[in-house]
Amino acid sequence: MEQIKNINGKLQVPDKPVIPFIEGDGIGHDITMPSQKVIDAAVEKAYGGKRKIIWKEVLAGEKAFRQTGSYLPDATIEAFRKYLIGIKGPLQTPVGEGIRSLNVALRQTLDLFVCLRPVRWFKGVPSPIRYPTLVDMHIFRENTEDIYAGIEYMDGSADAKKLSNFLIQEMGVKEIRFPGSSSFGIKPVSKEGSERLIKAAIQYAIQRELPSVTLVHKGNIMKYTEGAFKIWGYDLAENEFGDYTFTWRQFEKIKSEKGRLDAEKALEDAKKAGKVIVKDVITDAFLQESLLKPYDHSVIATMNLNGDYISDQLAAMVGGIGISPGANINSSSGYAIFEATHGTAPDIAGSGKANPSSLILSAVMMLEHIGWIKAAEHVYDAMEHVFAKRKVTSDLYAQMEGATLLTTSDFSDEVIKNMH
Repeated sequence: MEQIKNINGKLQVPDKPVIPFIEGDGIGHDITMPSQKVIDAAVEKAYGGKRKIIWKEVLAGEKAFRQTGSYLPDATIEAFRKYLIGIKGPLQTPVGEGIRSLNVALRQTLDLFVCLRPVRWFKGVPSPIRYPTLVDMHIFRENTEDIYAGIEYMDGSADAKKLSNFLIQEMGVKEIRFPGSSSFGIKPVSKEGSERLIKAAIQYAIQRELPSVTLVHKGNIMKYTEGAFKIWGYDLAENEFGDYTFTWRQFEKIKSEKGRLDAEKALEDAKKAGKVIVKDVITDAFLQESLLKPYDHSVIATMNLNGDYISDQLAAMVGGIGISPGANINSSSGYAIFEATHGTAPDIAGSGKANPSSLILSAVMMLEHIGWIKAAEHVYDAMEHVFAKRKVTSDLYAQMEGATLLTTSDFSDEVIKNMH
């Protein structure tokens, strides 16, 4: 039993690393053990006993509260700090005014500034779009800023009144339509926070030889927050990754100085040279483009709220969040928590109806993250076979003709059986 370590920005992974896991609330109990069985089988098949994950349960959510009196015990945070890499099931936000989301608390406490959501389609999975095979996107959602910073003041509170008076009297703001009955939220978007997110997205695209990075923003309205995100992104791409990228801003500059033909030639030359094309799209236009022309976008870098909307829409295009994986990563410190992206679904907890695919695929992302690629490929291949045979859990069964209905554990066993 050994710890994964971050040495000079590179993960050092032993053959038998300890991986902390949070079971989660609701269906978390149903999907955790079946998912671990799949991963253990893939690692065994890939490495023949030489490598093995040592799973270590840590507590959060209702289970933690029952046992410790805290929804997020300090020991859980310390375990993630000690072992660097972890995984979690879905967590319910505790009921009560002023109690923050446990997911957000984990991300902000460990400064997990990248929420990475890869979106791909498995053959046989129902999709609302005509050509789901064209969907292959990787969402980099900023995880620690924007309105998720939680800086809010309720209408009628002393703080809301104080802020309203400051904005009107000190800052000369005239645009608050109903100052006496307004609640307020503050949206911090920093240069440092934006740059580290966009840098991670560009590095990811370069390393995986992906064609583009799209900066998605609403800068036409929020010029000094989301508009700045776009500007900082272009500055970073041109100043730090100039040998590897070509930006739309450069395209527009060449077009204004030399004409469209020269600009288009420069763009084609950049593509032939294997450069990553960095571009930007307004959020509402992107939501439309991603449906109509998904092949135009590969890596997406965006802020927290936009990323929330985009992640769920893209997941719906390839079968829903039940099969959508996710990770929260700090590439500098090495901390990473992989997670099921769906909710706790308490209404089906214990029924055997839950789909473990999101947690399984999140664990596959974890295998890729630690460099155990062969094991990850075993799971991808097996899931392709299972979905192609239309052997699915209840969420997908309801959408598929001629499908075979499997329980949560039966689905995981089927994936293991199809590891060829």
